[in-house]
Amino acid sequence: MPPPLKPLAKPTGKRTAKPPGPFHLGSLQRRLLLAALVLVTAALVVAGIAIGLILHRFARAQLDGRLDAQIAAVASGLEQGPDGVLRLTRNLDAPPFDHPGSGWYWQVERADQVLRSGSLDGARLDIPDLPRRPKPQDTDRPRPADGTGPRGEALVMRVLPVPPGRPAEGALIVATGPAATLQGPVREAAGTLALTLGLLGLCLLAGVVVQVRLGLRPLERLRRDLAAVRDGRRPRVPAEQPAEIRPLVAELNGLLDQNAANLERARAHVANLAHGLKTPLATLTMALADRDHDPDGTLSRLVAGMDRRVRHHLRRARAAALGGGVRTRTDLRAHVLDLAEALRRLHADRRLAIEADVPEGLVVACDGQDLDEMLGNLMDNACTWAKARVRISAIPLDQGVCLRVEDDGPGLDGDAFAAVMARGRRLDESVPGHGFGLPITLELAELYGGALDLRRSGLGGLRAELRLPA
Repeated sequence: MPPPLKPLAKPTGKRTAKPPGPFHLGSLQRRLLLAALVLVTAALVVAGIAIGLILHRFARAQLDGRLDAQIAAVASGLEQGPDGVLRLTRNLDAPPFDHPGSGWYWQVERADQVLRSGSLDGARLDIPDLPRRPKPQDTDRPRPADGTGPRGEALVMRVLPVPPGRPAEGALIVATGPAATLQGPVREAAGTLALTLGLLGLCLLAGVVVQVRLGLRPLERLRRDLAAVRDGRRPRVPAEQPAEIRPLVAELNGLLDQNAANLERARAHVANLAHGLKTPLATLTMALADRDHDPDGTLSRLVAGMDRRVRHHLRRARAAALGGGVRTRTDLRAHVLDLAEALRRLHADRRLAIEADVPEGLVVACDGQDLDEMLGNLMDNACTWAKARVRISAIPLDQGVCLRVEDDGPGLDGDAFAAVMARGRRLDESVPGHGFGLPITLELAELYGGALDLRRSGLGGLRAELRLPA
C-alpha cells in the first residue's frame, strides 16, 4: 500500500466567507421584513383606532336617535291645562321605558312640576345644568349629556329645553339610556375587529414575505451565476435578468471581459519573458557543464543563482497573471486521452501499451495549456523509459485530483528521486532530453497549489503522482 497522499496546498485565490443568513443584521431581506412589520403594525393600529371610533360614533348615533325619538314623542304628547299644569295626552311608557331600573327613562320638569316614566318608579333624575334658553342654532335639537340614574348607573342623556311659543314653554325634557347599551356592542365589535385585524395583519405579513422572497430571488440567482463564473462553469453572467439588475449584470460582464483580456496580455508577456530569459540560461547551464569552460564551477554557480532568481520572479508574475485561474475548469480525461493517442503514434514502432483510466467528469482548476505541458512531460518521460507498458490513472481527493503516471521501465532508486528534480540534471546522457521536464512540471504544479511526487511503481518502474486542485 502506498503511503497516504499529502493534502493539497490551498489555492492562491481565496474563497469568500460563507454568506450571512437571510436574517443577518446586514440582510436586505431582514430590513425589508422589519420595515414591512413596522409599517403593517402601525397601519393596523391606526385602522383599529379609526374603526373603533367610527363604531362608537355609529352606536352613539343610534342611541341618540332612539332617545331623540322618545323626546319628540313626549313633546308632542305634552299640553298645558287652564290651570297651567302640564299633563300628557297619552301613555308614553312603551318598552323599554316601562321597566323599572332599566336605565331607559324620560322626565319632564318645569319649576316644581315633574312628569316621569314608569321605569323611574317615582324617582327623579338629576339633570346636568343646561341653559334654559338654548342658543338659536340649538332650538328644537336635544343636546347630549352624561349623568347617573337613581341607582347610580351610568346614563347617556339627551336634553331638550322647550323653546318659547310652544306648549309647555320653559319645560326641560330629558330621555336617557344605559351607558352599557352603548359600551357593550362597541366592546363586542372591538373584539371581533381586533381578531379580524390580527388575521389581516398575518395575511399581509405572509404576503410581504412571499413578495420579498420573490423580489430578491433574482439576486440569489445572480449570486449562483457569479459562483458559476468563478468556478469556470460559465464564461459570463447571463444577460437575461430583471430590468432593475440588468445594468449591474452588464457592468459585471464588462469587468469579466476586461479581466480576461488583461489576463491574456499578462500571460503573453510572461511567456515572452520566460522564453527570452530561460532559454539562454538553459543553454549556458548546458555549456558550463563542460569543465573546460568552467574549471572551478564559479560561472555555473552564478548561472544557477540567476536561474533561481529568474524562476522566482517569473513564478510571481505568472501567479499574478493566473489571478483568474479559479475560473478555469479543464476536463482531465479529454486531455489525457488526447496525449495518450499522440504518444501511441509517436512510439508506434515500440508497440507500447498505453492505458488511460480517468473517470468522466473529473475536472481540475488548471489552465489547459499548463495541464498539457505537465501531462506531456510526465507521459513522454514514462513512454521514453517504459519497456512495454504505461499506465495513467486518476482518483479524486477531498480538495483535488491525483493523477498517476506509471511505467514498467528501470525506475529510480535512493537519491535519484531528488536528483531528477534538479534543473538540467540528467541521469542517463544516452537518452535524448535536457533535464527540464520534471522541474518545470513541479513548478507549474506548485503554482496551482499542487505537488509532484516520485516513487516506485507497482509495474516495476517509476510512478509520478501529480496532484492538482479540483
